[in-house]
Amino acid sequence: MAALVWSGINPKDQITWFLEVLPALIGVAVLVATYRSFELTPVLYLLILMHCVILMIGGHYTYAEVPFFDGLFGAERNNYDKLGHFFQGFVPAVIAREILIRKHVVNGRRWLNLFVICVALSFSAFYELIEWWVAVISGEGAKAFLGTQGYIWDTQSDMAFALVGAITSLVLLSRYHDRQIRVVTGT
Repeated sequence: MAALVWSGINPKDQITWFLEVLPALIGVAVLVATYRSFELTPVLYLLILMHCVILMIGGHYTYAEVPFFDGLFGAERNNYDKLGHFFQGFVPAVIAREILIRKHVVNGRRWLNLFVICVALSFSAFYELIEWWVAVISGEGAKAFLGTQGYIWDTQSDMAFALVGAITSLVLLSRYHDRQIRVVTGT
């Protein structure tokens, strides 16, 4: 709540703030509505919180103007949006993984990993479509929301960062996540 309130105080662009924070608000509403019927693992709640904070920081400053990320590692552009897209793959991958395991949707780890990556990439591609629709509807006003900063491969690199995020989450968290799933489900 503190991050949400802070992000809404004097943001760089009010419409961009709303568009960036809206997914976090929708996510929190879904979590509240499903908490009793489908409690998630603690690691997943933490990752969702981290992703929400990333969205709120991006909403407050706009992704192209987040301090500390200007010229980071000698880059010509502000790459805060790449952090956001990395998490856009990392967190949905863990969400998909938990749902697929707990609902017994797929058998076998290879199939599970394939579907997790596909879900994460689908989520990323859908978000890129939303960005496009917002740009078409709002015209010039979409520059802050899109955050391309003149980079013609921004959409493709955004999805690549989501892919790397999804794969990274599988490599780093699968065993730990499995243990937490066993605790939450009592199995």
